[in-house]
Amino acid sequence: MMGDSCFQLQWCYLQAEQQKKAAVITAEGDAQAAILLAKSFGEAGEGLVELRRIEAAEDIAYQLSRSRQVAYLPPGQNILLNLPAQ
Repeated sequence: MMGDSCFQLQWCYLQAEQQKKAAVITAEGDAQAAILLAKSFGEAGEGLVELRRIEAAEDIAYQLSRSRQVAYLPPGQNILLNLPAQ
């Protein structure tokens, strides 16, 4: 019975050590990613940010185009809905 308790404690300790190592590795990876992003922003300027905005806009447009509750009207065609001109 005492052996089982020691085994459980040792297992818990080893599991905690593994979780600690995993957290450190994750934090180091996040730090390296932040450094690489800062470097790329410095080299590419705001072009990368603009590219991400365009990609996000494409994704939003795609999602909206699949919705049945969204209708697209060309600009200047407000007479379709009998709306007053602005």
